Amino acid sequence: MLFMGAKPMGKRLIFLLGGARSGKSAYAESWASTQDGTVLFVATAQAFDDDMRQRIAAHQASRPPHWHTLEAPLNVGQAIQTHDSPHDILILDCLTLLASNVLLEVPDEHQATDAEDAIQHEMRALLDAYRQSSATWLMISNEVGMGIVPPYRLGRLYRDMLGRANQLIAQQADEVLLLVAGLPWQLKPPN
Repeated sequence: MLFMGAKPMGKRLIFLLGGARSGKSAYAESWASTQDGTVLFVATAQAFDDDMRQRIAAHQASRPPHWHTLEAPLNVGQAIQTHDSPHDILILDCLTLLASNVLLEVPDEHQATDAEDAIQHEMRALLDAYRQSSATWLMISNEVGMGIVPPYRLGRLYRDMLGRANQLIAQQADEVLLLVAGLPWQLKPPN
């Protein structure tokens, strides 16, 4: 597997995009396993049904036992800042589920701007946490803008707000990779 730089070159933000099951998480975990230092894995998934419980269990089982895990479905930036485990590498998996969690917290009667404001607040808090951290961060998200336009309002709202969140993170990232069938394509080379 082709990895980003062999060793962390100081603090940096690496953004991994791709479709569902494109290999983003496996890539991030493999890369982190080759590095020196402690790893904090930040999970945003919530187990609302048996399928998600099984997926979460499989992800947990695939991680090395010495990694630290922080489960934070919302207010992730704040949760990272108050987490007491020191770390050199942070994997945030994933913005896709975080955006879903944020959207589900916005009451149905509220406007799309409320959902957009909520996800932008969450992204700014994440970026603030990154700026205050000395760790290398790998943030994972799905690229949802390459498919069809969802036929229902909530789907369009979700796609739009995640797309804008992805743009914000990509602009701030030091490196951006798009994973397709487990293969990384460099969209933004390290600076």
